[in-house]
Amino acid sequence: MTKPLTISPVATVAEVAAIDAAAKQAEVLIRSDRVVRGGLRRMQKSRAFLLPSLHALQKESGWISPGGVRYISELLQVSDAEIYGVATFYDLFQTERPISSDYLAHVCVDTSCSIRGSEMLLEDLEGSGQESERSACLGLCANAPAVFYQGKQCSDYAVGNGESGPSILTRSKGEQLLKRVGRVNPTSLDSYKSSGGYQALSIAIQIGSSAVIDLVSEAGLTGRGGAGFPTGAKWGAVAAESAEMKYFVANADESEPGTFKDRVIMESDPFALIESMTIGGVTVGAKVGWIYIRAEYPLAIQRVAAALDQARRANLLGENILGSDHSFDIEVRKGAGAYICGEETALFSSIEGYRGEPRSKPPYPTTRGLFGCPTVVNNPETLINVLQILSIGVPKYRSQGTPESPGTKLYCVSGDVHKPGLYEAEFGIQIDELINLAGGAVSATKAVLLGGAAGSLITPDYFDMPLSTEAAQSHGVSLGSGAVMVLGEQVNIMDVIIRVAEFFKNESCGQCVPCRIGTMRQHEQLLQIKKTKDSDKKKIQLLTEIGNVMSDASICGLGHTASTAIQSAIYNGLLGGSDE
Repeated sequence: MTKPLTISPVATVAEVAAIDAAAKQAEVLIRSDRVVRGGLRRMQKSRAFLLPSLHALQKESGWISPGGVRYISELLQVSDAEIYGVATFYDLFQTERPISSDYLAHVCVDTSCSIRGSEMLLEDLEGSGQESERSACLGLCANAPAVFYQGKQCSDYAVGNGESGPSILTRSKGEQLLKRVGRVNPTSLDSYKSSGGYQALSIAIQIGSSAVIDLVSEAGLTGRGGAGFPTGAKWGAVAAESAEMKYFVANADESEPGTFKDRVIMESDPFALIESMTIGGVTVGAKVGWIYIRAEYPLAIQRVAAALDQARRANLLGENILGSDHSFDIEVRKGAGAYICGEETALFSSIEGYRGEPRSKPPYPTTRGLFGCPTVVNNPETLINVLQILSIGVPKYRSQGTPESPGTKLYCVSGDVHKPGLYEAEFGIQIDELINLAGGAVSATKAVLLGGAAGSLITPDYFDMPLSTEAAQSHGVSLGSGAVMVLGEQVNIMDVIIRVAEFFKNESCGQCVPCRIGTMRQHEQLLQIKKTKDSDKKKIQLLTEIGNVMSDASICGLGHTASTAIQSAIYNGLLGGSDE
């Protein structure tokens, strides 16, 4: 019997044009050999066009079509199977032809939005015929419930409380990091300069790399994403490397539930991020920087990209910055819906055009990071602290906060408070003081989820705990990303931790067995406890054992912290079959 002839799918003219345009735009940083030399390295860099190409294809056609995949395969010399392997890794890529709807609505169902009625909103959207699906946190916690609309041949946009635009920002005393937010025009370089912008870059170029690293180290600046690694040590390690190529990366894949500080920075003060990254690049000897922004932040992507264009035209990026012998440029890379890409090595894999799976350490990014080169990774909040250190000096910077946690911290307060929003306060503020700063709780508070899904449940007995690194460690918790979700008396804590477990089950990359299986079993066990309303010692012991295995044996931080909130609920007596 003759086998029927199979006709290979063919991309449409519009798909080809969209993919070519995306690849051309992504190629800006490698149009000369100053970044990439040699066949192997060039092939690696070519594959780095994969994520932008997939975004362009979906934007044009509404899905990752077979014809488009075939064209990308030929263009980048990557197999169809590998392309589908990458596309199916990310939640925002659609590999099946969508229904006729122009937009797909992603409705957040995590804690803060759930409290504000996201499930009802989802039902209303589906009832009106809007194609919708459940989503993890969208970073609009202060405007809950939130929706991210992803459109075919349309601009993506995010809304909270039915309104688009930046999150609520409530002014607080002693602001340093947020002093420009809401006071300068985020789309105007001149407005940024009039507020003192780019003075810190001039200082950095004038005093030199060693002096900048010394100041950052003396200031005691540590990472604000949760790990708390000393920033000066990280910069110093990369600066000391003799590699021909180095990279500087801003990790703006802010996906921790309850967290939205970096989004506000990028939407309302994008030049601050660009200036601080430029200082970092000049200091460590990097020629190229990348800002990896989650796709659910369309306004942030738009404003950062526009600010980068203005900075280039003003000779604040590119060759011979401000007339110096320093050259540095930045590319924005848009994520596609994967919490794990907030882990630095998974982020590298994503930029390089692979599935966003973490890598084993060592080697560490400071010696072998993006494209195998020494790389600095910091989040936006950490980076803009550098502007403060250079502008006001170390003594004044350290005069705020505590001796072991100097400076200020950005706190994302959401849930059952009267004024949810982004607050800046000195390290050492107490939990109850922060709640009062946010207008106070709307009802008796049952608990606070500190640090997001990867954080801990804190009961009112500990609300006088100072929010500093040392105080948190002494209590066996972490400040994490600065998320502070206030859970009132009407909130069912069991439902909260079940959703946390579901979140980690969904977001595990599946690469390592302890996390892949552990997150599934943890979620199943919690569902069983709720169903039977029975949390006997054996069930609790099993949850604890699962948590210990994930914490001890997982490759990355997702598995290490996937049981933290559940274990804190057990410790504080908040776990039960029903707490209605």
